[in-house]
Amino acid sequence: MSANELTAKVRELKELKAMADELSAEITAIEDAIKATMTERGVDELTVDVYKIRWSAVKSTRFDSTGFKKAMPELYDRFTKTTESRRFTIA
Repeated sequence: MSANELTAKVRELKELKAMADELSAEITAIEDAIKATMTERGVDELTVDVYKIRWSAVKSTRFDSTGFKKAMPELYDRFTKTTESRRFTIA
């Protein structure tokens, strides 16, 4: 790929990412409006036309690795491993 083609691809990518960010913001705004309506009505579930909307609390249990590392550093070191990945950025 030539330098001009690469520049064009980077510009296209940046434009598409900007459009994706705008869409993400619009999606969040619409979701927030629906959630606000549900909160006003005091409901966790709402049926509108053919759509069933649920907004409910979900509980999950997660391992506190920071606390474990402080409490048992030797054991933490025995059971952790380092991984490597690649990050793609354009500045």
